Amino acid sequence: MSLLARLRKHEALRAVDLALADTLRRLRPETDERVLAGAALASLAVAHGHAAFDPRQPHLLLGESGGDWPAAESWDAAFAASPWVSRPAPALAADPQRPLVLEGGLLYLRRYREYERRLARGLLRLAAAPVPDTGDDAVAALFAVLFPDAGDRATLAASVPDVAAPDGAAAGDRDQARAAALALTRSLLLITGGPGTGKTATIARLLLLLLAQARAQGLAAAPRIALAAPTGRAAERMAESLQQAAAVLRATPGVDPALCEALPTRAQTLHRLLGTIPDSPRFRHDADAPLPHDVVVVDEASMVDLPLMSKLVEAVPDGARLILLGDRDQLPSVEAGDVLSAIVDAADAEPAPGREAEAPTPGGGLHGHRAQLRRSYRQSRTLDLAPLALAVRAGEADTALQLLRGETLSGVHFEEGLLDPLQGPTRERLLAPWRALQDCDDPATALRLARRQRLLTALRGGPQGALALNARIEEALAGSHRPAYFHGRLLLVTENSARHGLFNGDIGVCLRDAEGETLAWFADGAGGVRHFHPAALPAHGGAFAMTVHKAQGSEFDTVWLLLPRRDARPLSRELLYTALTRARDAVHVCAGERVLRAALARRAQRVSGLAARL
Repeated sequence: MSLLARLRKHEALRAVDLALADTLRRLRPETDERVLAGAALASLAVAHGHAAFDPRQPHLLLGESGGDWPAAESWDAAFAASPWVSRPAPALAADPQRPLVLEGGLLYLRRYREYERRLARGLLRLAAAPVPDTGDDAVAALFAVLFPDAGDRATLAASVPDVAAPDGAAAGDRDQARAAALALTRSLLLITGGPGTGKTATIARLLLLLLAQARAQGLAAAPRIALAAPTGRAAERMAESLQQAAAVLRATPGVDPALCEALPTRAQTLHRLLGTIPDSPRFRHDADAPLPHDVVVVDEASMVDLPLMSKLVEAVPDGARLILLGDRDQLPSVEAGDVLSAIVDAADAEPAPGREAEAPTPGGGLHGHRAQLRRSYRQSRTLDLAPLALAVRAGEADTALQLLRGETLSGVHFEEGLLDPLQGPTRERLLAPWRALQDCDDPATALRLARRQRLLTALRGGPQGALALNARIEEALAGSHRPAYFHGRLLLVTENSARHGLFNGDIGVCLRDAEGETLAWFADGAGGVRHFHPAALPAHGGAFAMTVHKAQGSEFDTVWLLLPRRDARPLSRELLYTALTRARDAVHVCAGERVLRAALARRAQRVSGLAARL
């Protein structure tokens, strides 16, 4: 059987992937079959979240049962000889007349190779931009007030953190101080750390120092600061956390209240920041029309895909700062790319030969542009999650199971072997927080109650997927003959709508007013609420149960994590880690040992050439 015929029989391939191969063959019947197969697999790779197809790892797309495929060298030779494949120098744009690009042993769809190249160019542009530290006494005095035990900021900025340092208060404070010190002399800064390690609190103090630095430089106006995140809920959380941190800073002796008043109080989605153009993949702000901001801070950077990050970085003007916050151990973006991990790898790479003894300085790639936060502050006293999260992150199944079964971690509950929490003794425990929504008439209160609990699953379809679980929960709450938008129903927006100001991931709640009309209420991003008639909403679904991917960027008091009956490709240690760390007070893990071990043995691996470019 020919190579392309085998691919046609493989269930992983989509019609659109095969259509690309068929188009190339129709235009050039003599095209090598390996090139046609490579084109289909490059298309499939993007759908699986990869930036390109790696001929050395076809199992990432086709599974271990895919059979014997050509050796990588055979595929490379066919790609190199094909008129459909361009092989440009790394810094140059690919030929727009050729749909495929071969570079670094990877086969790209041209558009995604260009996203990767432009993103690398933009990040290196920002990293190389010099930002002189004024050395002003007022800035130094404020730094000492904000980080009293951290020491000299110049020494901190030049240091390399000890990754083996204990996760204690001193280490946590020093990490945050180093991040702030780096921000004073970097146009590009990456601040990474697990959930609750104080990334937003660090940003509040960091921004205060940047405001003080601008004042010391005699600038007429304060820096224009933009806060953004990939989803509406993540942006809302970011704004709330920053407002809380600002309140603490206002009460701190030695901090000028006027500086605190200049801190931003609102955050927005990246799509809203860049300016969505209806029915267009382009944004209003790009390299030719850059953002009107001096500082751009992006939270939950692990969720940002390759195309969006490329467009964001190009829109950051020369002379501005870009600060990315994220956790590389979380799930990568749903769409193509694992951008945060690639940037972290590049920032952690050893400096070029001859530069080993130098302090990190702008102009040397991304080395010295990352600060890692290690101490966790998030979980409440009722939730002792750190040991389990560490074991899951490392893929240590024996340790994770021992912790889950040992009942020594407060707030962690292992519902071993439970495949349906909507049956038996767990049913009412699960439904109780959502029943409270049906007794609520105030939209702001209802939206706060909506954050109390979520049922998370790895799958969207199937009996243990989010769609079926939502339908069952809604029936349990409102009956089999319920109206489509019953009082207390939670909604999840699933597409961006600039016209409505609603974006993928936004959560709303349906409430019936005094006249009996049901409206869908959402947060407005400024601490208030707004409503829509349900018929006017963009695409949406239920939100009592969500996939772990959809829950990224959110926090809930209680998380129920339901793993499927059998192993499935979406399962990975990153998925488990992301799900567990959405919880503030309690987490219930519903899973069998076999599936749990399979998930912990798998990594969410992505093919990308971005780290090498950087």
